[in-house]
Amino acid sequence: MKMRAAVLAEFGAPMEVREVEIAEPGPGEIRVRIAASGICASDLKAVDGTSPVVSELPVICGHESSGTVEAVGAGVTAYAPGDPVLIALGRSCGRCRRCGRGEGHLCTDAARMRAVMGLMPDGSTRLRADRAAIRPYLGIGGFAEYAVVHERQLVPLPSEVDLVAMSLLGCAVVTGVGAVVNTARVEAGATVLVVGCGGVGLNVVQGAVLAGASRVIASDITAPKLTAAELFGATDALPSAPGDTDAADLAARVRELVPDGVDYAFDVTGVPAVLRAAFEATRPGGTTVMVGSPPAGTDVAVPAGALFASRRLMGCQGGDGSPASDLRRLVDLCLAERLDPGGLISEQVGLDDINDAIGNVRAGEVVRSVVVF
Repeated sequence: MKMRAAVLAEFGAPMEVREVEIAEPGPGEIRVRIAASGICASDLKAVDGTSPVVSELPVICGHESSGTVEAVGAGVTAYAPGDPVLIALGRSCGRCRRCGRGEGHLCTDAARMRAVMGLMPDGSTRLRADRAAIRPYLGIGGFAEYAVVHERQLVPLPSEVDLVAMSLLGCAVVTGVGAVVNTARVEAGATVLVVGCGGVGLNVVQGAVLAGASRVIASDITAPKLTAAELFGATDALPSAPGDTDAADLAARVRELVPDGVDYAFDVTGVPAVLRAAFEATRPGGTTVMVGSPPAGTDVAVPAGALFASRRLMGCQGGDGSPASDLRRLVDLCLAERLDPGGLISEQVGLDDINDAIGNVRAGEVVRSVVVF
């Protein structure tokens, strides 16, 4: 069948909204009618040609998506047409050693790795245009009317939820909240610094509040994002000037608020100098989590003396949890009104306006822009 999709045919160029052929779902696969897809900074990296998982063009970007089941392939019994679903960033096999340790985000299954590169387990793709294969970004390709994914990538949603708001759980919410509860394991009463308050950073703020942090310091270069951080529960707003990555300066300003340094710092910018600044703002024994993704091949330097004082520097991949089980918990928290994904949405756009929305995200003018079908 045919559908409309935003196709990236050239790095750095606008996406072209055009007709694409999408195949019927194969065994264990499901075709999802996309309801909404958030625009993430990772999508911008794919557009710019700096994403390590986009090796071939054309590609359909988008990976933060929700929708309804349209059709199921052979052997699928857990879902039926009409079911509302959330698409998870990855699918863990549940069988490998890392899955057995509860590290589904680090699953080594070959099929998962193919999906990350935009391929089905057999190495093919379900998308074509002009007889040429098209890859879906991260195995999803949410900037399209439909997506064919493996059933293990889906999480069921209650019928009463807002699918537009729920779409953000697939990346921004699970990454930000997961960095707090899975990676750092912030405890009640802790002090927290969050540097970078976009879609993911605001969910670090939400996660810190959820964990019972006594103080949540939010830092960003744009005033509207700091205002949003305070609405989500940040106790302090710490403005930064563009290009202000001086470690000593940030550490000194944080210590004006918390004299010994914070217990936990989260860098959500992906800028190595900012990560160092966040690291130096922690107390001895404190923990810094790199949530943002630096450019490929980038080195991160931290003072050995500060590291020797029992400080920890940790990485984080997508919230460091099992996507399926974590997403189910996040859905429950949304239903209990303890998380507010809808509050992250600055604008909703149609597919034809996606390039303008990409520009707004790139300019930092929005927290989250969502393509709605």
